[in-house]
Amino acid sequence: MSASRTRRARLNKPLERAVSGGHPWIFRDALVEADPGALGSPGEVVTVLDRKGRFLARGLVEDGPIGVRVFTTEDRALDRELLRERVDQALQLRARLAPPGTDALRLIHGEGDRLPGVVVDRYADHAVLRCDGAGIERWRPVLETLLTERLPTLGVSTLLRRSGRGEHKRVEPVMGELPSAPLEIREHGMRLLVDLVRGQKTGMFLDHRPNRLRVRELVTSMVAAGHPPRVANLYGYTGGFSLAAGLGGAAKVVTVDVAAPALALAEQAWVRNELQPGCHHGAAVEVERWLAEQRRDFDLIVADPPSFAPSRATRDRGLAAYRALHTAALPRVADGGLYLAASCSSQVDRAAFEDTLRAAARATRIDLAVIERGSAGFDHPVPLGFPEGEYLVATLCRVSR
Repeated sequence: MSASRTRRARLNKPLERAVSGGHPWIFRDALVEADPGALGSPGEVVTVLDRKGRFLARGLVEDGPIGVRVFTTEDRALDRELLRERVDQALQLRARLAPPGTDALRLIHGEGDRLPGVVVDRYADHAVLRCDGAGIERWRPVLETLLTERLPTLGVSTLLRRSGRGEHKRVEPVMGELPSAPLEIREHGMRLLVDLVRGQKTGMFLDHRPNRLRVRELVTSMVAAGHPPRVANLYGYTGGFSLAAGLGGAAKVVTVDVAAPALALAEQAWVRNELQPGCHHGAAVEVERWLAEQRRDFDLIVADPPSFAPSRATRDRGLAAYRALHTAALPRVADGGLYLAASCSSQVDRAAFEDTLRAAARATRIDLAVIERGSAGFDHPVPLGFPEGEYLVATLCRVSR
């Protein structure tokens, strides 16, 4: 569709600076129709005008509270050529910056790569595509064609399409076949097992790659200082943080997760990494119950729960859940030990998250000192004008009594 034939909508709120500054969402209540039926159906191209009727941006119509996802603030066509440019730019960034010993990366990170709603993750010679929203779903065939043309040159022979959530989740092959077993991937040389068919997200949580590496480095330093640590990995899933601690030389590692199949993959990966048998234990139990039953302290606890606040409506409840988790976990950290707390809730920014740490420290009469702050890796870029895009926050604290 040419630019002159796109539908038009006009801002009715002073959001020109936010949009031109890179914010990729325009909510429906901030728009009025410049043409009859301007917004149309999800996936249609729409030109957004400022309050004076001048060109501001071009994007795709979305359903729900977000009315338009912005793809460009240049007065150019939103078409296959634009998508091709964005895909190529995203792939080039990963090719330049991929760390050694790593074959699992996020190849396209939606808004961060100026392809709102598009996620493509690579796991060795497999890739997984997920489209978030009805708008980009309409353009999925174009994206799949672009990806099947490019991925083989990167050594990727299989492309899977992931759609739906929960009981309605579907994984279908676009190129190649569904894997019949979990895949082995490498992350900074560490071997991890990923279930692309039944696993969470697109298979695992690639965003925590730099934080897993940091845990390995921290444990290595503790061992070098003559204090091999005891480590607990809460909500550990398939054991990424646990394996990192094991490779660092931890004396004992416990992975706590209610999902027994995930813990089985963690144990298998422990063996594949040739780590000391008997040093890893998987606890298939609710984290709250496990913490309540503990009588020994740990030198490092990683608390990386699923999103406690997936929507604005659940934000207050989510903050309360983070406070409760920290309040239960902090007493199980040895004096002078480390507590790595993380949140993947886009509704909870770093300031609000660290407020929950502060409240838990007061409740337990424990002193916390922030040592480091972390976030997602380079393959999860965040536009400067889109603070909501920094959904992953990690805070490493020293615990003192």
